[in-house]
Amino acid sequence: MSPVVVDVADVPSADSLDALARVLEMIRRGEARTRPELIQATGLGRAVVSQRVDQLTALGLIGEGSLGRSTGGRAPRTLDFRADAGLLLVAELGATGLSAGLADLSGELLRCQEQPLDIADGPEECLALVESLFDELLRTAPPNVPVWGIGIGIPGPVEFATGHPIAPPIMPGWDSYPVRERLSARFQVPTWVDNEVNLMALGELRAGLARGVANVIYVKIGTGIGAGIVSGGKLHRGAQGCAGDIGHVEITEGESIVCRCGNTGCLEALAGGGAISRDGEAAARDGRSSQLAEILQRNGKIVSADVSDAARRGDPVSFELLARAGRLVGEVLATLVNFFNPSLVLLGGGVTASGDLLLASVREHVYRRSLPLATRELRLTRSPLDRRAGMTGAAHMVTDELFGLSTLPLWIKRGTPSGMPELADASSDYGVAS
Repeated sequence: MSPVVVDVADVPSADSLDALARVLEMIRRGEARTRPELIQATGLGRAVVSQRVDQLTALGLIGEGSLGRSTGGRAPRTLDFRADAGLLLVAELGATGLSAGLADLSGELLRCQEQPLDIADGPEECLALVESLFDELLRTAPPNVPVWGIGIGIPGPVEFATGHPIAPPIMPGWDSYPVRERLSARFQVPTWVDNEVNLMALGELRAGLARGVANVIYVKIGTGIGAGIVSGGKLHRGAQGCAGDIGHVEITEGESIVCRCGNTGCLEALAGGGAISRDGEAAARDGRSSQLAEILQRNGKIVSADVSDAARRGDPVSFELLARAGRLVGEVLATLVNFFNPSLVLLGGGVTASGDLLLASVREHVYRRSLPLATRELRLTRSPLDRRAGMTGAAHMVTDELFGLSTLPLWIKRGTPSGMPELADASSDYGVAS
């Protein structure tokens, strides 16, 4: 699809851009589908809504659909967001794996690929693999549909305003690396970077169990442990973008264990996937678990999935390791539940695939250690999106920024943000994403 060129006179003034953005947002999220619904939902006048709809139609961002329901009189036409007007490249980098995908402007994943990855290999090697997967995905993309933006999640603290990782504990060589600048230059589109768990929370907020829920905590238990926070229906990143980093909360019973961040007794050093693997291998070597010893002899190492499998086969040591991890996560999470009072807690990440044991242990200790009022209507369950939550969130991160009031005026006259990598530098307030 070629860029749409619209006469400047047809584009609203700065004073009217707010109305344009509101109308587009209502249609994009399906909150209003007809002109009468838009008038009622936005409080804008009939003439203003009509003008904005005409402008968005001329820009190729919305189109008319089927007839809606009549409320007395002629049935109105529905208005559909043109999700096929552009494409998004998205990727989620974990400690040990990479997921990459192609999405439309509604955030729907069209194609996905997964590959093993070691984040400790550094940014040059890891991002070269991301670029290779993106190139492969683009070869299968619909013809003549431009890429509008890129969204990336990484397993460490990110300064959202710049897209730079800041002192990420498990990512040697990544500190202050210009991830955004590299990918923007390579593909000539705006790029946004965030912590992977924030994107998982955003993905659930838009397309999963958290849709329509105002206050949510998403906890990823993988090699590391982190949390994404949704407050008042918006993703809460904090002042610099590192809210929710619960993996480095101190656990007093583990003071002697040094975390990869350099401190001792961190939650992820005691209950993350790496900790479960470490403790499982120790149990195999000292003879406490014959099942784990057999796995170690066969494979040369123990991973957290081996501990989960052994627990399901009745190994008491593996059972205890998972129960302990669940207890420690649950105790930290109980503090968050008392402090934040969410109505939904979602668990995701590779370790949560271990079955019901870990979930049951987390749930038991959250309910035991939290105030009755804080848990009276609390749901605590696994993420239904899980492996796709991060990529889905990455797609929505990009569209939130592209259609935000800080960015929309910069490209709306062209009809497309493709070819404008500098847009990411002018994106909206990084404290929240609506």
